[in-house]
Amino acid sequence: MPELDEKKAFATRLKQALKRSSKKIETASQLATQFNLRHPAEPITPQAAQKWLSGTARPTVDKIKTLADWLDVSEQWLRYGVTDMKRSRPPRGTRPTDEKIQPTSEELDLLRQLRSLPAYRRQLVEGVIEQFSLDSEIWKE
Repeated sequence: MPELDEKKAFATRLKQALKRSSKKIETASQLATQFNLRHPAEPITPQAAQKWLSGTARPTVDKIKTLADWLDVSEQWLRYGVTDMKRSRPPRGTRPTDEKIQPTSEELDLLRQLRSLPAYRRQLVEGVIEQFSLDSEIWKE
């Protein structure tokens, strides 16, 4: 079943990239239309787009390249879920692994404000933070 898991993982990454795109894509038909504008040599059907989104199929390498260019994400990330750039890590021994992080008073105040929000607004803020954290992983720099 690894193949199915890979297709599902691709679908998740595609949805994340579409969610972040400036052109809001909400249906397989919209995805097919927008994709075909960028890849006219081999157009896809809404059914193919639906298979990509549902994780039952994965596009060919050339189609992944078109998607990555369109959505301004790394091909490596879209295809495999890994970045193609090396992350800089602090040298060994410079940061103890059991070091406790002490929040500042501003951070504690922000946490108090977050906790006082209604659940749906808190989810909104969490979604924004999640999207910002993806920047360093998937977007081209």
